[in-house]
Amino acid sequence: MIELLYFIAIILVIGVVVQVSRVYELVLVLKGGGSKDIVVTEDEGRWNGIIYVLYGLGFFGAYVWLYIEYAPFFLPVAASEHGIEIDRLLDFNFAMINIVFVITITLLFYFPIKYYFRKGRKALWYPDNHRAEIVLTIIPSVAMIFVIVWGLKTWNSIFSEPAENAIKIELYARQFDWTARYAGEDGQLGDFNYRLIGGMNALGLKSDDSKVQDDVLVRGEFHLPVNRAVDFAFRSQEVIHSAYMPHFRAQMNCVPGMTTRFNFVPNKTTEEMREITGNPEFDFILLCNKICGVAHYNMQMKIVVESQEDYDVWIAEQETVTEQEIFADLESDKRALPDGALLAAGK
Repeated sequence: MIELLYFIAIILVIGVVVQVSRVYELVLVLKGGGSKDIVVTEDEGRWNGIIYVLYGLGFFGAYVWLYIEYAPFFLPVAASEHGIEIDRLLDFNFAMINIVFVITITLLFYFPIKYYFRKGRKALWYPDNHRAEIVLTIIPSVAMIFVIVWGLKTWNSIFSEPAENAIKIELYARQFDWTARYAGEDGQLGDFNYRLIGGMNALGLKSDDSKVQDDVLVRGEFHLPVNRAVDFAFRSQEVIHSAYMPHFRAQMNCVPGMTTRFNFVPNKTTEEMREITGNPEFDFILLCNKICGVAHYNMQMKIVVESQEDYDVWIAEQETVTEQEIFADLESDKRALPDGALLAAGK
């Protein structure tokens, strides 16, 4: 199949080169140079049209083949409530673009064969057509307004306030790994200060904040309950990272010195996605979508979406900040650097 496409492409390129050279000769004639006895015959005009049609068929063939061949590389199945709405918006945009594209390109390749040169035929020319201008202005404008309103509605729904029972999780990025911090039984994430980063206290948590003590720190993988809102906070230690969870249609920059936020509701468990994809080894994944250094490829973290019951069992098994004794070295808590300085955590 690929070899056939290569052959068609080569033939089409040769045809284009021949036509370009012919056009160049005609331009020379118009400028007063070249051979003035060059005349386009009806047969030549007809063949020009036929070549255009063949080129158009090859173009559309390649167009359809690319869609089919690379379909597996399109966006993966959406696994969040807002992800479904985003995909609908994208599908609508692609549908509009493809309709306009196909109509335009079809006419582009059709006109050369319909209106090829014939003796006695003169081109119809008129300077303007107000009706056509109005139609070609109103239709795209209405379509664009519709898409913009739909997009704003989707955007506002994504960045609305999370549900009251949302799980609070902080994703902390540093070169070159992720740490997830869950709010404890009090439902609040404890405070932090970058001056306290050091030793086991890689996140700069405050040891004297009671809200910190029951927070849960996990690495390697983190879990989410299905059909329950998750309120994410994102931080970075040293450079800009980008937390990217493609199946949840979620991405947010992690910027040093500030906290960014994103919330969504996962609506498919890991097991359900394995059935949908037909891949028994499928896992959701958190990636860094910024090239953040030489070991950027290590910025990956497995995500497990499960039932509320399974999630409750898992979170109960995790150690809190107090149990992990990250403040065992209290010197890290007492350390205070000048403004603008930053400690390299855990290194």
